[in-house]
Amino acid sequence: MDIVHERAAGMEISKRDAKVCIRISGTRAGTFSKTAATYGSTTNEIVRLRRDLEESAATVVVVEATGDYWKPFNFLLAESLNVELANAKTARNIPGRQSDVSEARWLAELAAHNLLRASFVPPEPIRQLRDPNRTRSNLTHERTRDPVRTAAGPHLQPH
Repeated sequence: MDIVHERAAGMEISKRDAKVCIRISGTRAGTFSKTAATYGSTTNEIVRLRRDLEESAATVVVVEATGDYWKPFNFLLAESLNVELANAKTARNIPGRQSDVSEARWLAELAAHNLLRASFVPPEPIRQLRDPNRTRSNLTHERTRDPVRTAAGPHLQPH
């Protein structure tokens, strides 16, 4: 299979940290090296990660989208790197590994071969419009929900 990105990184993000693997092609055909590391989820750690990825000259960084934990990583790394948000469902459908470190290694391998489809991340101006609207919608939903139905459950409605 063709290598599209000679230097690719894969990231598996959790609430507390990110497991990151950088895949670099070797000098001989078919050879490569992978280095894995763990970075915390604080801003200082993400900035340190960005600096390490820039030094490695990674041409693509694939972040697996799970929950909202990917957002700080994506927004800080995308300032200077080519970050692609991989759809978790798509990444899981391709056979691979299941621990965080092996998942990061697998994502780096898939990124090197350009086998993942990136999810849409709206640009900053659109996010600034969407976030307040989403919050308003959630608050309206909470304010208008039926407390009896919510507490009793749909199957225990008073008649």
